[in-house]
Amino acid sequence: MVDGSGNLHGQRVLVTGGTEGIGRAVVDACVQGGASVWVMARNAERLEERLAVWNDARPNADAEVHGIAMDVRELIERSGRARLLTFLPTDGLDAVISNVGTNIRKPATAYEDHEVDHVLSTNMRAAFALAQTVHPLLRARVKAESSSASPGTVPQTSALVFVLSVAAHTHIPTGAPYAMSKAALAQLVRNLSVEWAPHIRVNAVSPWYTATPLVEGVLADPAYLERVLAATPLARIADPAEVAAPILFLASKLASYITGQVLPVDGGFLARGF
Repeated sequence: MVDGSGNLHGQRVLVTGGTEGIGRAVVDACVQGGASVWVMARNAERLEERLAVWNDARPNADAEVHGIAMDVRELIERSGRARLLTFLPTDGLDAVISNVGTNIRKPATAYEDHEVDHVLSTNMRAAFALAQTVHPLLRARVKAESSSASPGTVPQTSALVFVLSVAAHTHIPTGAPYAMSKAALAQLVRNLSVEWAPHIRVNAVSPWYTATPLVEGVLADPAYLERVLAATPLARIADPAEVAAPILFLASKLASYITGQVLPVDGGFLARGF
């Protein structure tokens, strides 16, 4: 599992959507900590650019960063899941960060069927398919670590962490399909945390507005930005690194007794409401 102290040496982490925003911040932290990282991203050119940067920045030569250009929706099909497995280490993963998300903002009555399908398949169906795919790898890593554990130590676990949204918990003007998909993942966290215990911990974070490409357009509206800041007790937009840190905490030994939880990372937004 990822060591919450920041020492990730020897750990194996898969991050989806790892070239931008929160996912990129997670990979940055993993690389700086000495982890080996497998990055899944849709844009092949951007992925190649980031792989070069990450591998140049790694503090130890044996912690490589690997990449596969792949749309998460491919995982909905058996062929896509098989393709991902050929990319991942056969002897297991310590942590998986399911980060990919998309949105189309419209009133509920304005959505076309294909738009609803796109949001739900990317945010919900693909996340579930990813969990199914990586389960044996997370389980395999626990078996390998447990076999060498000393008596009396805290039992080893691997970790699956989803990136949700405050839209899973309350109304915000992001559109109903997006909120539906994130709320469904909150329930998935609860189900998997029980079904996969005691060997795999399953948690999530729910960010409020974070400085990522997904929200650049809406936050460019000064009036909307003013409303967002007024609804945020900390009175600012989050930096991606501020969301990456609690993600890695939930994947770490520091969270060894935490599972089935969704942690808001929202600057106090849910305490106040929008």
